[in-house]
Amino acid sequence: MDRKRTVHQLDTPYSTVQWPQVSHDDQETILELLCSLLSPLGHHRRSFITPSKGKRAKRKKRKAAETETAANVVPPAPEVAKDVDLGLANISRSLEKVSATSKQNQHEASEATGQDGVSNESTPEPYAVVFVARSGQPSVFHSHFPQMVAVASKAVPSKQPIRLVGFSAACEDGLSSALAIPRVSSIGLREGAPQTKALIEFVREHVPPVEMSWFQEVESGRFLETKINAVEVPVGNKKQKT
Repeated sequence: MDRKRTVHQLDTPYSTVQWPQVSHDDQETILELLCSLLSPLGHHRRSFITPSKGKRAKRKKRKAAETETAANVVPPAPEVAKDVDLGLANISRSLEKVSATSKQNQHEASEATGQDGVSNESTPEPYAVVFVARSGQPSVFHSHFPQMVAVASKAVPSKQPIRLVGFSAACEDGLSSALAIPRVSSIGLREGAPQTKALIEFVREHVPPVEMSWFQEVESGRFLETKINAVEVPVGNKKQKT
């Protein structure tokens, strides 16, 4: 019979924030619309951007790149590129900036406003939708997104709540192919980009906003005891001395 011992873990007493549920059919439709939107970016990358072969190759070609003629200048990326952010770090920073800038405008309006009554610091345009490939990577990389999306949405109540869509591994492969990059961890899409209306409207109709009930729990001022979990874990056999 396996021996077990009890391990105690401290947990937050507040309600956890869940990812919005998206049906398989809706996920497929969202993926199709998103890949159609992003495919011009992938075409531009394949046609005009040489894949990186490492720092050594980059140093060897640096001098040659400086002597390129104007005929070889890479044309600008499609217009949608300015409204699309890629990568966990970029999107996390943008969400954080939206929340922080809004809070600063509320509490330090007198300092942030110039003589003409217009704010000197403009709040970055919030995302309409954030897409995250959840499969195939540890949850520590994306577990913060529900909280950050909910806080950023609360910071701009005049806007539609930011939608959060979690994708499966199969969807990640399709996004990588559309963007012509090896891996896509997350995509942030701002409203107003060309050809985005159908996608954003479909997401808002079929994906609910992130619910963060612990915001209300904190504001209620009610004391909540620390949650202590008791977990039984197996005890391994002791190694025999040789």
